[in-house]
Amino acid sequence: MDLPDASLTILALWLDLTGTFVFGLSGGMLAVRRQLDLFGVIVLSTAAATAGGAIRDMAIGDQPAAVLQDPRILLAALAAGLVAFLAHRHVERLNKPVMLLDALGLGVFAVSGTQKALEFGLNPAAACLIGVLTAVGGGVMRDLLVTEIPRVLREDVYAVAAILGAVLVVCGDHLDWPPLLTAALGISLTFAVRVASVRLGLRIPRAKP
Repeated sequence: MDLPDASLTILALWLDLTGTFVFGLSGGMLAVRRQLDLFGVIVLSTAAATAGGAIRDMAIGDQPAAVLQDPRILLAALAAGLVAFLAHRHVERLNKPVMLLDALGLGVFAVSGTQKALEFGLNPAAACLIGVLTAVGGGVMRDLLVTEIPRVLREDVYAVAAILGAVLVVCGDHLDWPPLLTAALGISLTFAVRVASVRLGLRIPRAKP
């Protein structure tokens, strides 16, 4: 049974807020590691948190972007930056915190981007593309601001994990799975594939020079 429209809207909002906070925290933690000041931490956190959603909304024609329509999204990004600045020692106790937070944000935004694209009537292939762009956009912006090669270009299974999550969302929509279940499975799959690829050192085959 599908959720009513109001519940779908709430689910979309919570996915956006969760992805914003998690990606913002990953950006803030990277900024702290690079010894940026408070302003730099907030800037990097906000860029990482909002770039993916802004790209998604621009691509599907939902203007102004959600971050400009709903102040809660911007507040979530700012809160993530402050948490990273004030509590980074506690977050660092996790094993590879930036990678774990990035993997979780990757899954959340892959799902939210794909679901929103489907709601706007895009075909499954286009919806997957939007989902992947939403998922990797924040990480690309975060890495570029600290002059790193974006992970999507140097870690093969990064984008592949987002693609798998997006495809699962499309399949769930086609099979009329409950949106909440589809979202949970898509996030879990993306997160698991991304973390496993890092832990196991998995890479897509490359051409030999």
